[in-house]
Amino acid sequence: MKKRFVLPLFILVVLLTVGFSGCSIQEMAVSMVADALTSGASDSFSSDEDPELVGDALPFALKLYEILLEKQPDHQGLHLSAGSGFVMYTNAYIHTPATMLPAEKWEKQEEMLARAQRMYLRGRDLVMDGLELRYPGFLDSMDDQESFRAGLEKMTEEDVPSLYWAGAGWMGAFAANSFDYEVSMGIPLAGALMQRALELDEDFRDGAIHDFFINYYGALPEAMGGSEEKARYHFQQAVELSEGRLASPYVALASTVSVRNQDEQEFRRLMSKAAEIDLDVYPEQRLVNTLKKEQAQWYLEHIEDFILIDTGEEDEWENEEDWSTGEW
Repeated sequence: MKKRFVLPLFILVVLLTVGFSGCSIQEMAVSMVADALTSGASDSFSSDEDPELVGDALPFALKLYEILLEKQPDHQGLHLSAGSGFVMYTNAYIHTPATMLPAEKWEKQEEMLARAQRMYLRGRDLVMDGLELRYPGFLDSMDDQESFRAGLEKMTEEDVPSLYWAGAGWMGAFAANSFDYEVSMGIPLAGALMQRALELDEDFRDGAIHDFFINYYGALPEAMGGSEEKARYHFQQAVELSEGRLASPYVALASTVSVRNQDEQEFRRLMSKAAEIDLDVYPEQRLVNTLKKEQAQWYLEHIEDFILIDTGEEDEWENEEDWSTGEW
């Protein structure tokens, strides 16, 4: 039933905001719809078995959230639902597909990655604006490390979803374009948001914060805080908390640490494990698992693009004279 109520509610909003002149009636109607749409709507998408259907529906839902935000700019739930929706949609339907395009479509890939970064930041900013509503001055505190940390200390377990999605959007924007100086300089702040979320609720979304840190520590160079040891620690925690039912931790470790180490066996083992995840074991996360299984299978089919495969054959030039001598 949850999947069917979006359109009728949208029509209701339009009728009430256009057909009635009383501001109080309009505000009450919009508030009721906003409350309804932000109470578990994302769960309906997460458990859906048809990624294409969700991909077609999400843009409409995101615009609906933005329309409602124009009427209810102080609704914290709308900021979180809209922002997290943008981050989820971008990762699943823009960023990940862009990384899977063939080399000859590099122009299309650049275009999609640029769009992905814009959408990630759009989602991050919506969530951060919601945190600002709850903690006035929080955004300004980001210019000062001590004030920022003090602001994070004030936050409670109720803020964990906002901390998570703001950090995820920020890291996603970096992953889409790691050469963007402004975004790159803010990555430590994204890490701090996630670290506070981890302190408040380690079990959030069955280890999703640990999943984030696999990518965070696994993808970043050491100069920016990257650490294979920490990535592996968070991998173990993510698998334990999800009871091995989620494909994402396996994909995360393989696509970062295994690739960096050029460890073919580990890469194949992790991606194969992700591709074999049973969708029926965790129906609440069917959509995420479906998408990650597909991604893992694609990685296995394109392993040569990420791992230098040892075929056991001698280099064709191994027995030739040294070219530097000019002797052929």
